Amino acid sequence: MLATRTLLSKQTLTAVSHQPTCFVHQGEYGYWGNTKVAVVFSGCGWWDGSDVHEGAYTMYHLSRNGARFRTFAPNQQQMHVMDHMKKQPSTGENRNMMIESARFIHGQGKRQMQDLSTLDVNSFDAVIFPGGHGIVKNLVKKKILIVKNWRNLKDFCLCSSLASMAPVLACRVLPSIEVTMGYERDENTRWGNWPQTNMVQAVKGMGARHVVREPYISFQTYVDEKNKVVSTPSFMWETDYHYHYIFDGVGNMVKHVMRLSSKKE
Repeated sequence: MLATRTLLSKQTLTAVSHQPTCFVHQGEYGYWGNTKVAVVFSGCGWWDGSDVHEGAYTMYHLSRNGARFRTFAPNQQQMHVMDHMKKQPSTGENRNMMIESARFIHGQGKRQMQDLSTLDVNSFDAVIFPGGHGIVKNLVKKKILIVKNWRNLKDFCLCSSLASMAPVLACRVLPSIEVTMGYERDENTRWGNWPQTNMVQAVKGMGARHVVREPYISFQTYVDEKNKVVSTPSFMWETDYHYHYIFDGVGNMVKHVMRLSSKKE
């Protein structure tokens, strides 16, 4: 600290000391707050909502890259509640998606989890859906695709941090897009396996083109430049140890979100 102070002028130290860190932070694609991103959750937990790691990694990388983000979830009951130890539905339990998703958030007021029905796409440059079984169980099967100006979703830079199901949701809104969910068949290797490959057939059946991506090559993302869709397999790949690849994949996805959002048409 003493050495640092001898190198900086008093004026510089005074200016920096009076500014919150976020105001002097510059991401790779501009200053903090220039890109506004909506993050949509579907509950809390891999088996019945949004995956905890993907949700946290997404918000971390958005912060690191200088984005201003808000979080949303449907204010409705989720399909069911899963016992994440037994991987079976719990009997007699009902949970609200917005209340469950609020577990991801620290903050009050606008920093709290917001009702998905209040999301105005005209107020954001991009939207990200962290993956998890809640994408299919709570958003697709319950047909929760109605938000203010949702028809303008195709004008978003729609990005999926894709553990399991986010491309399924995207394909419902944007036919003929190109996405990745990792492998197209379950292959047991020393790195892990791919137990959710039936979802690949689902997106292909909806007219999407699927692109195979390794979890540990090119930071496991695919960018559909034409449709502004970024996808990453994340926990479609079942691994016991290599969480850093998931972290890097989500980070690479967020960087592409920032890049596409900063483009002027």
